[in-house]
Amino acid sequence: MTGDHEDASISRRVRRLETLLEEKGVVTAGAVDEVLDAFLAGASPANGARVVARAWTDEAYKERLLTDGTAAVQELGFMDGSFQRLRVVENTDATHNVIVCTLCSCYPLPLLGPSPGWYKSEAYRSRVVREPRSVLAEFGLQLPTAMEITVWDSSAESRYMVLPRRPAGTESLSEDELAALVSRNALIGTAAV
Repeated sequence: MTGDHEDASISRRVRRLETLLEEKGVVTAGAVDEVLDAFLAGASPANGARVVARAWTDEAYKERLLTDGTAAVQELGFMDGSFQRLRVVENTDATHNVIVCTLCSCYPLPLLGPSPGWYKSEAYRSRVVREPRSVLAEFGLQLPTAMEITVWDSSAESRYMVLPRRPAGTESLSEDELAALVSRNALIGTAAV
């Protein structure tokens, strides 16, 4: 699942917009890169993994996370000042969740880091809604046929993150050790922990 042609077109348009802003004196050369670098400096899937590990070890935090994801992640210093709403959806023994943005590639960047190319691809965005079990199988995630799969569609106002199931036998692990088990794909729902 790649979106190389589409990505190149978007990149050209973004670069043209940057050039116009520089020519008009709205921004200086390199200012956009500086802002993006500063924004991305703290964006990492390790942040989302830390949120998950806290939820696995603190039941009260987990309840707050599932009730108001934005406020709960702000407790840990993430998404401060964000205008987007974060909704966290929990995988259970009966339900597996996966996120997508069918219109573009809306994504909780501060918690998951830069989005992978496949997440932005038209193939993923269209197919995961129609045939989620097949798409997840392509990622190597084989789910029981009785397990319900729920696909959550992000938007400009709302972002989603998956709270994966805690693996059995991890009761003695510290929060840091638990966080190390969580991958970006597990936070999207295309992998299990």
